Amino acid sequence: MDKNRRGGSRQAELFPRSMSPTIAIAENHRLVVMTNEVDWTELEELIQSIRMSVLSSAAGRPPHLRALAGALALRATRRMTYRETEDLIRYYAPARYLCGLTETTWTPDANTIQDFEQLMGEDGMRRINEYVVKWAVEEGLADPTVVVADTTAQEAAIPHPNEVGHLASFLTAVMAASSRAGKTLKELAEKMVSQVKVARQKVRAHRLFAKTVGAKKKLTRELAAIVARVNSELGRSLQKAGAQRERLARYGKVAWDKLNSLHGVMDKLLPQIRYWLRTGRVATGKIINVHIPELYSIVRGKAGKAVEFGLKWGFARLRGGFILATVAKGRKDLADQRFVLQAVEQHIALFGKAPKSYAYDRGGWSADNVKKLKAKGVKEVGLAPRGKAKWAVETKVKEKLVNERVQVEGSIGTVKGARYGFNRPPARSAAMMGVCGQRAVLGLNLNKMIRGIAARREVELVG
Repeated sequence: MDKNRRGGSRQAELFPRSMSPTIAIAENHRLVVMTNEVDWTELEELIQSIRMSVLSSAAGRPPHLRALAGALALRATRRMTYRETEDLIRYYAPARYLCGLTETTWTPDANTIQDFEQLMGEDGMRRINEYVVKWAVEEGLADPTVVVADTTAQEAAIPHPNEVGHLASFLTAVMAASSRAGKTLKELAEKMVSQVKVARQKVRAHRLFAKTVGAKKKLTRELAAIVARVNSELGRSLQKAGAQRERLARYGKVAWDKLNSLHGVMDKLLPQIRYWLRTGRVATGKIINVHIPELYSIVRGKAGKAVEFGLKWGFARLRGGFILATVAKGRKDLADQRFVLQAVEQHIALFGKAPKSYAYDRGGWSADNVKKLKAKGVKEVGLAPRGKAKWAVETKVKEKLVNERVQVEGSIGTVKGARYGFNRPPARSAAMMGVCGQRAVLGLNLNKMIRGIAARREVELVG
């Protein structure tokens, strides 16, 4: 016997082992039940309408919408990377069944899945989620006559914002992008090497050796002065190289656009940093990340987490646990006093009439809001009153709405959990954060739908 042989069995096999195994997929597998219940024709028509509303032309090779819709459902119901999604669809039988690929060897790759989600956008994902919620209402699993709403924050996957971190991140990004954005900007990067080296020394000194507030502020001022010179030179170079952009290749254009964005962000951020150094106060509308300037701080007042950094969202929960989500368009959007009315308006637009019962916490209460909600058709307005004001509903109705109001916190906590990944999504733009947020909500609704259908049929789900 050859003792040096390793791998497999040492007993030679009479027939070579098959590399194409045949297995049966359990009928009660979660993904199989989902595949059999979804109206894929209707869903494909919805996705195609979203797609055509974004594209300027239908030219090109037709996309595999059925497979991509299945991949979207798979990513929604369990958090995973695009590479993991590709691998799962390629080798996991229930996932192939969900994507309608059991009769072919083709598999969408990670880039195709990512491009598809990016094409759908936050608005497209919201429309798909609304489709699922309407389906739940038709199945009798969701009750649109009882609704509760609340706002929450979606934290971004960014480091804690601080002035030195912003300045250091700007210099690193400029040096990386300049080398790929054409000859003029490459020459700029070569000229900036000495300045960037000095700046990095000051960043290191600030983080490791500055022990007093005065010393830290002095280093921050010196670093800001270097960044101001670099940003000024960057602006001149971008203006000089503007005509060169069209001659750049794909990634060269991306690098040029990145530099243009960084220049604009730093033009706004430097005065804010100087204001903080001068007064010790944070400027209004402070930029908290140079790469995603749309992000903002959200004061929550929670124990252990007074402020969160990211985007604000509004949630509306139907009785039965299905939720609809809305992302704020700006830092001043979705204030409680306005969203308490906006949630009902969105409900009317989706279902054709206002809910019979509606609840919100005291952040949305005002006598005027109670009147406006009743004027919109809400019969039982359960806004938690402030101070000594009284509830606008009877005690029994109040208890029912308080019970429903508590459950919206559980729904928000669920989508923020590890399974769906609403919080700190791996997104590099505010637009993709919106996509990730809607996808997390879609996953919760899809899983709840399949569990409800299985429970009605007394089927015990596996997988």
